Amino acid sequence: MKDIAQRAGVSESAVSFALNGRPGVSEITRDRVRRVAEQLGWRPSTAARALSGEGAATVGFVLARPAETLGVDSFFLQLVSGIQEVLAERHLGLLFQMAEDVDDECAVYRRWWAEHRVDGVLVADPRTADPRPDLLEELGLPAVVIGGAPDEHHPGLSTVWADDAGAMASVVDELYARGHRRIAHIAGLPGLAHTERRIRALRAEAARRGLTEVHSVTTDYSDAAGAAVTRRVLEVAAPQRR
Repeated sequence: MKDIAQRAGVSESAVSFALNGRPGVSEITRDRVRRVAEQLGWRPSTAARALSGEGAATVGFVLARPAETLGVDSFFLQLVSGIQEVLAERHLGLLFQMAEDVDDECAVYRRWWAEHRVDGVLVADPRTADPRPDLLEELGLPAVVIGGAPDEHHPGLSTVWADDAGAMASVVDELYARGHRRIAHIAGLPGLAHTERRIRALRAEAARRGLTEVHSVTTDYSDAAGAAVTRRVLEVAAPQRR
């Protein structure tokens, strides 16, 4: 700031007003200060802005899953790529961290909030009994819940959701139309809200069609677990044809 003031021939306070868009300097002075700042390669300090309450220009994303499953789950790789693409357009950073469990994830939120590390967070994998929405509301930390339900309302939290029940109904309709009557569902992690929604939808559609040999088997999303469960399901003896 001192270098800019000397080069522009103004006071340091004028530089502060000009660079932060505050009143107190003329437009001519503001333009001169900005040109000098650009010539000197000046950029605002996100750490200083965070401490002054102006925001950290960073969005946080904590994922409470086994680290070894991240590399084999193409959904999350595409999700992070899409998030980063949008944030980069707005010159925002992404702070990503793995957590052991939801309690650990909540501890990360408290630390980020206390340190002014992020302006908001992205929350993945909503649980059936989830402490995170209440915590984020208590902290006043803006959040977007990925994979929530449209009927879940938390003031200050936004939700991006998919029609899990409708998708599962479409799958059952297609299998039924093709003549399949024994359906196995290789599901994701137990306790996740969308896993439970899909299982309930499968059971409801099966009951509506009078299907009794329909069940779901949960996995940890890894390819190894999915393959092992699929093998077990396929090894079950097929019913005798008459």
